[in-house]
Parts: sequence; structure tokens; C-alpha cells
Amino acid sequence: MFKRVEVEVGGKTISLETGKVAKQADGSVIMQLGGTVVLVTAVAGKQNKPELGFLPLTIEYQERMAAVGRIPGNYFRREIGRPSDQEVLTCRIIDRPLRPLFADGYYSETQIIATVLSADQENDPDILALNGASCALSISDIPFKGPIAGGRVGYIDGEFVLNPTKEELENSRMDMIVACTSEAVTMVEGEVDTMSEEEVLNAIFFVFDEVQPLIDMQIDLQGSNGKEKRVVEPIPVNEELLAKVQEIAAEGMKEVIATADKLERGDVYDKLKKSVIAGLDPEGENSKEIGNLLSVYKKKTMRAKIVDEAVRLDGRSFDQVRPISSEVTYLPKTHGSALFTRGETQSIVTATLGSQRDSQRVETLQGEENRRFMVHYNFPPFCVGEARFLRGPSRRDVGHGTLALRGLSAVLPSEEDFPYSIRVVSDIMESNGSSSMATVCGGSMAMMDAGVPLKTPVSGIAMGLIKEGDKVVILSDILGDEDHLGDMDFKIVGTADGITALQMDIKIDGVDRDIMGRALAQAKDGRIHILGEMAKGIESSRTDVAEHAPKYFSHKINIDKIRDIIGPGGKVIKEMSAFYDATIEVDDSGLVKMFTKDGSKAEALLNKIQEMTATAEVGKVYKGIVKTIKDFGAFVEILPGTDGLVHISELANERVGKVTDVVKEGDEIEVKVLEVDSRGRIRLSRKALL
Repeated sequence: MFKRVEVEVGGKTISLETGKVAKQADGSVIMQLGGTVVLVTAVAGKQNKPELGFLPLTIEYQERMAAVGRIPGNYFRREIGRPSDQEVLTCRIIDRPLRPLFADGYYSETQIIATVLSADQENDPDILALNGASCALSISDIPFKGPIAGGRVGYIDGEFVLNPTKEELENSRMDMIVACTSEAVTMVEGEVDTMSEEEVLNAIFFVFDEVQPLIDMQIDLQGSNGKEKRVVEPIPVNEELLAKVQEIAAEGMKEVIATADKLERGDVYDKLKKSVIAGLDPEGENSKEIGNLLSVYKKKTMRAKIVDEAVRLDGRSFDQVRPISSEVTYLPKTHGSALFTRGETQSIVTATLGSQRDSQRVETLQGEENRRFMVHYNFPPFCVGEARFLRGPSRRDVGHGTLALRGLSAVLPSEEDFPYSIRVVSDIMESNGSSSMATVCGGSMAMMDAGVPLKTPVSGIAMGLIKEGDKVVILSDILGDEDHLGDMDFKIVGTADGITALQMDIKIDGVDRDIMGRALAQAKDGRIHILGEMAKGIESSRTDVAEHAPKYFSHKINIDKIRDIIGPGGKVIKEMSAFYDATIEVDDSGLVKMFTKDGSKAEALLNKIQEMTATAEVGKVYKGIVKTIKDFGAFVEILPGTDGLVHISELANERVGKVTDVVKEGDEIEVKVLEVDSRGRIRLSRKALL
């Protein structure tokens, strides 16, 4: 049945229609805000597969260039290949708040596809895709425990703005997306311009309050257009077998949770698992079920140790950060490098400086963008003791790198003050706890080592949550197992003065203001502690770029001289670039930017540019070469490509009969500039210097 509804959110009208297109999907909606239109569909396999042990949910978000009236710029002229980083990030934004809200026992293959059909380049389609995914699931027969709603928040002129336009975001100190249910916040992602914990908390719950009409709309739509939900039953627990598992594993599990080292703990658990299976199922008929029950027991035991005994897996207090060590200039030939280690998480981070030509060109719905700052995150299998194929960056890799990029961007110098392109690469060497936060810390140190004049150092910390009934425990600097067995992964990046980026995922129905406020406050203490440890390696940016970094300098020339620098077909600039091993860029204003890898050649290149583009100055003395002899005087080249006339009367103090009596072609003589007329003609004198 076709239905169209509208709701006003944050002073803007969002419309939704269903029952008109994509009717064979289990649920489909078209969301519209302004001229931006997104189709979202939800489809699930008819067979539930509890044997998988996990929900095979896939989220796809597709931006169509036709949505903005453009043809893709690649060779094939169609959207092909891997999704862009923006598409990957939007997929993650949709996935993270939805995944915890499917019914227990539901394991059918489920796919959500969001397609941008029209984009007005003002209203971002990612918010429509997020809300549309919840709408499509809500009206489908898929057992989804939503709905959820989401919105973007900006902070402009001291006021929070919901779903700001692209133009408004340019003047905003905040770009953050928040998703929530009717009762609690479920996901946070974004960047802020060094704002306090209280300001960030207020922004999150500003969105929570403002998007509630979207949840009400979905509830009404589900009542009128929703399908009857599939009935799935949670997989029953074999209580008798569980009791036997707990009885046999009780002593061994104590040893598991008392083992602080990650790899050792894994080995102890594997031995316990083999022992329990051998004792209960020598024939191996129910080994998988026994293994699953042992995993349930492990989770229960570890959570109880933290909540009831106030003891973490590695013995730390709840707010204690693991030991940190760091050093810079770890790699001899990079522009900047850092080795950052926190507990069993370690990253080698490099910073590389380049010219503007090295900036990343990206085709987006808003047009082609040039990005001077890049952060790339790599998670090789050896960092967790695994052996598997190396592939391109995963969605997780893209998400972690982007979080670090957002957190570091707030402290970068302006392009006018530091006209380099900057690439930060984080290679994770070990992982047990947040490697994205190690990337932030190492990235900050590597850039300072490279001589990037950061406004202030940046650090990051990952916070966890264990919630058992009314008991709530917030953990600083969580381990991998605390993340896996816990209820929240809340990453906060910032300086000593405030937050610059944050990302929150949860596995429960949501967190309230009190829990989030406590987590932010505890994270601030941890963040400042980490900054103090980083300062032992490097306190602030070096006063000059690294020895191996390209040297930048600039020189403003007359726009009429641009052609002299470029040369016919770019011949001159190419020859100079090759000879001086430099990158030379000239803009339309006459600003010449020079990047040279060899600092010893920098001064020679600058002198060459100055010579080629210099203009004659009245009263200045030049050494020139006599190029042409005429009856009335001699033409002397005083600058490359610049000639002036020495009239015969200005050759000597006495009367001169013939010009050749004084000078000949090829002679080098000193002359003084007497005049440069409106047409650029130069009058010179040799006599004035005699």
C-alpha cells in the first residue's frame, strides 16, 4: 500500500514514501530532504541459520553520479570497483547502530542497500540513508527491535544546528552524527574543534531530543504499512550441559582470567577447551556446542570478575592506562616517524611531506576535492598472531584511519602557513586494545618529528563498559577481550584542552546521559595522562622540517613573467625541475612554490627563478652583455630576456664617434638603469658609472 508521510525535524521537512518502488523487497522506502533523495531496501533470506552463530548482515551504500547530473570520470564511465571511502564510512554509520537491535536467535542473511538517486549538494544523503535503513527494517517482516533515528549536529555561532547544510558546515566547529532509540543513544561518530566534554555531551543529547519525531513517524508507519514480523526463538541453552561445563571448567577458568598476557591467556583457554571437550564428549559429537557453552561461561566469569570483584583481566584499576613507551625518529630515512607502544598494542607511524601535487584527488557528489591531509591505517595479520592473505584496506581499516584523521585535523597548521601535503601511515605491529588510538598518538608524534607545526599534541583513548543490571563499570584503555566481552567501545580523541573526534559503538540497547558523561570525564583524565607519556618522546614540533623532507620556499613574480617560468609547452619548468630535483608550481597570481628534495640546491633554484623573473629597477646597477650594436647605441641584456638601450651619448664622458669604438657585441659591461617607460622600454647608461 502506497503511503507518503512528512515530519519536521530541526526546522526542515523530511518526507518518506513506501509502496511505490522496489515492492519485491521485504521493506523499501524513499527518503527525501530538499533535493536529496535516497532509496533504501531491506531483504532477508527466508531460512534462518542458527548454525552460523552470527548474523550475516551486509550494508551497502551507493552514490550515483547521475544524482548530481554528472558522468563518472573513470575510463568506463560508470560506478565500478571498490566503494569510495565516503561510501564505506556511511555503510559503517548505518551498520553500527542497527546490528545490536535484531532479535535474539535471528541468523538469516540480511542485506540493506541505500542508493542515492538525487543529491542537491546541500543536504547530505548519509543521514537519509541511516534513517531509511531503520524505516525499511521497521516495515519489513525482519525481526528488528527498532526503530532508531539519527541526525548530524553542527555548532555554529554558539548554537547547535541539526542537519546543517554543506555551506553551514564550513562555519561549524562540529560535524557529528548521532543515532538513538526512543530511550538511549546507540552510536556517535564525528569530529569537533577542540570542545569541552560538556559541550560534546550537550550536542549528543540535543540530537537525541530533536530526532524523536522520526522515531514516532516510524512507529506510526509500522502500524499502518508494516508486515507481521517473523517469529524466531532464541537458541535454547542446554542448562544440564552448561552446568557440567562449568563444573569441569571452574578451576581452569580461574587460571584463564588470571592470566594477564593476551597470547598466554589464549593458550591457557585453548588447553582448557580441549580438556573440557575431552572430558564431556570423547567422541567429538557435541564439541561445537560444548565450545559455545564454554565461551558463554568465559564471558560470564570475566564480566563477574570486573563487576563483582573490581578486578580487570590484567589487574589494573578501572581508570588505569597500560604502560606506555614511545620514541621518535625511529626510522632513519623517513620525514618523521614514531614507535608508540601501549601495553600489547603497538604501531609504527610515519609522516611524509609532499607538494600540493601530492594531495589526494577525490571524486564526490560535491565535485572533485583535493585533500592535503591523509591518514592510512594498516592492520597486517601478524599483529594478532595470524596468517592470512593480505588484501586491500578493509572497511574497518578505512574507519580507523578516518577516525585518526578527524582527530588530528583539528591541530594542523593552515595551508598558508605550511603548504605541504601530509600523509600519515600507521602500521600496527601488535594489537590488544584500540590500535586506532595508537595511530592517533603515533601520528601526532610522527608529524611533530617531521617538523609539522601542530598547534598542540593529540592523544586518544578507548573506553569500555560492563553493565550488569544496575551495576555499571566504565573501563579506561580497554583490552581486546574487554571490548569483545563488554558492552561499549567508546573512542575519544583530543588535546589537553578538549575533544577533537569521537566514535562510540555499543552492544546493548543504548547508553544514557549519565553513563556517557562519566565515560567522557574518565577519558579526559586518561587522555591527559597519555599526553604526558608522549611528551617523554617529543614535547612539541621541531622548528624545521626534517632533513630528508622536501624544502619549501616561495617567490612572488610579476604575472607577465609566468610565461618565462613555464616556457613553450612547459619546457623551461620541466628542465629546471629535473636539474634541481624539485617540484615547481606557479599559480595565476604569480606565486611560485618550490619544493626541492635536496636542500643544498634550494638556494640555487631560488636565485635562478629570481634571475629569470626579475624586472629592471630604476637606479640599480647591472652587469650586462652587449647583444646588439646599432648606429645610435647598444642593446644590453641586463636580465635573462630583458634588454635595455645604452644610447651612444651614454657610453662615455667624451663624445663617441662610433659605438664600436667603446663596446662590441659580447662585451660584459656595467650599466645603470635611468628610466623604464610605460611601455616597458629600458634606458641605460654606462657614462653614469664612470
